[in-house]
Amino acid sequence: MELKFKKCLKCGALINVFEDSKSDFICCSEKMVDVKPNTLEASFEKHIPNYEIKDLEIEVFVNHVMDNDHYIEWIMYQTDKESIKITFKPGDTLKVKFKYQKKALLYSYCNKHGLWMKEVL
Repeated sequence: MELKFKKCLKCGALINVFEDSKSDFICCSEKMVDVKPNTLEASFEKHIPNYEIKDLEIEVFVNHVMDNDHYIEWIMYQTDKESIKITFKPGDTLKVKFKYQKKALLYSYCNKHGLWMKEVL
């Protein structure tokens, strides 16, 4: 099951689409556009989720500020069987645990710099 993301260019709403649908998604009276996750860091701020394997779990973290105007909104863990999204607010610690599964995908979303992804090896 491939996870895709669609975004409204007017209001910034972001949705997850789990199946390749032929229908358009409309928000603010406009068609939502596809969003591809970034996978390479190109700035001082870090956005790509990192992880450490501990026993049968992975501890996921992002080395990013959590200021009121610039922060990671959520981290998502996705496998072929499940998708888990943990939301954060300014001041929170960006650390969460999931069960270890090789080839799982980790996503993070920065309120200023968008969507980021890393595959679990």
